[in-house]
Amino acid sequence: MDKSTLQIYFHKPGLHTTIQDLGRIGHQSFGVPVSGVMDEFSAKMANWLVGNQANTPLLEITLLGPKIEFKNDSQIALTGADLSPKINGILANLNETLFIKKGDIMSFGKVKSGCRSYLAIRGIWQVKTWLGSASYVPQNGSVLTPDSLIKKDHSISILSDSIIEKKILPKKLIVDYPAIQYIQVFPGPEFDSFSKIEIAQFFGQNHEITPDSNRMGYRLNTQLIKNQINKEIISSGIIPGTIQITSAGKAIILMKDAQTTGGYCRFLNVISSNLDKLGQMKPRDKIRFSLVGFD
Repeated sequence: MDKSTLQIYFHKPGLHTTIQDLGRIGHQSFGVPVSGVMDEFSAKMANWLVGNQANTPLLEITLLGPKIEFKNDSQIALTGADLSPKINGILANLNETLFIKKGDIMSFGKVKSGCRSYLAIRGIWQVKTWLGSASYVPQNGSVLTPDSLIKKDHSISILSDSIIEKKILPKKLIVDYPAIQYIQVFPGPEFDSFSKIEIAQFFGQNHEITPDSNRMGYRLNTQLIKNQINKEIISSGIIPGTIQITSAGKAIILMKDAQTTGGYCRFLNVISSNLDKLGQMKPRDKIRFSLVGFD
C-alpha cells in the first residue's frame, strides 16, 4: 500500500520516555556523548519485529511507562523490560509483532523485570536529528533534539509502510533480568595504581546501584577503596562502561550519556557485550564483578 502518515499521541509521558537510536558514533573527540539506547540488543530486536532497520528511532521507556493513543492502524513491538504493557486495558505480549488499530490506547503498569522497555513502530520516524542521530541529547536537548524528550500532549508522526507478516522472537533470544547481575570487566588504564588489597576488596563483594543513578552513570553505594582519597588524574578519555573511582573512594559506571573525558582514575571497563545487561538495571539492583583478560 502507499505510504501514509500515522500519529501517536501521549496523554502521559511516563517517568523518562525518550526517542533513541544507536547513538552518535565518531564525535567523542569533540566532547559529544555517544548517547543512544541503553540496551542495544533489545532495541534492535524491537525494530526487527516490525521490519525496520536496526538504527530506526524508537521509544525507550524507563520504569514508569507513558499512556499512548494510536491515531492510525500500525504495527508495533515491545522488547526489553516487562513493564506490564496493556492495550485497551488488556495485557499485551512482549517480543512479537502486534497489530494496533486506530484509537487503541497503550498504558503500562507494574515493573515485573528489567528497567527499560523498547517500543518500535513500523515506518520512518519524522523527528529532528542531530549529528545523524535522533537520540535525545542530555545537554541542550530542547534545541538540538526537541522531538526526543516525551512530554504530556506530545505527538510523533511516522511515515507508515506496508504491513509485514507477524514475527515472534525465538525463546533462546529472550533475556532474563535478575536483581543481581554478574558483570565482566577488564583492567582500565589506572588499574595497576590500586593495591592487591583494594582490588580484592572490590571483587569480593556485591555492589548496589543507588537511586541517584541515571543514563549518565550508575553510582554504587559501597565504600570501595579506602586509600584513594584525593587520588585523581589529568582529565583523560572515557567511554560507556568505564568504571571510575572518585576521590571519596566510590565507584561510578559511566553509561551512554556520560561525558567523554574525566579526571577520576579509570579502574576498570565493562566488556561491551555486558553493557546491555547494565542498561536493564535499576536502583537497588546488585552487581557482582569478575575480572577477565584481554584474550
